[in-house]
Amino acid sequence: MTSNSHSRQKPNPSRFQRVTTFEMVRHVCPDAAQALRLCESFGLAVPDSDGICRLHHSQLIESAEALKDGLGEKAMQIHMHRIAGSFVGSAYGAGQFYSRSVTEARDLTSKLANEYRDEDLTDPIGFDSRAQRKREFAAGMGLQAHMLRMAAEGAVAAYEDITGETWKPYERVVEQPGTSIDQKTARAQMTAFD
Repeated sequence: MTSNSHSRQKPNPSRFQRVTTFEMVRHVCPDAAQALRLCESFGLAVPDSDGICRLHHSQLIESAEALKDGLGEKAMQIHMHRIAGSFVGSAYGAGQFYSRSVTEARDLTSKLANEYRDEDLTDPIGFDSRAQRKREFAAGMGLQAHMLRMAAEGAVAAYEDITGETWKPYERVVEQPGTSIDQKTARAQMTAFD
């Protein structure tokens, strides 16, 4: 890197805090078809996906109805936004954990990636292998992630019904520590010379 190109780099006085979108939840959490395949393959109880979604939707609608006389429109929007956001964040965290669990299960199951394969083959009769336990654990985590996805879907739909707006994560600009008003002004003024 030349000194010229180094001097042109501008320090970033602020950055956006990472946000979780509902689309990210859809990406990491199993949908209804995937959840059904997990249930069939691992002998798990099939959840009422639509019922979970409807229940969470109706609970938030009822909550908004109970609060409407005491909260103004903006306060209601902020409150419901936070509630929907907590459901989205919870589902996304579960989906990420599920993804890691699947990776671990695949690694243990794969002959090439499994350093414990010999140990896995010598488990006593009647006991599940380590890889089998990992697969079963991952399946359970997938089902949990799916159910939380459906709860989040209900919450996001309720937010839209209550506020008339599509739920989007709040993007907050986080100021870098130690950046004074004078520094910000100077930086803004220096951009005029570029």
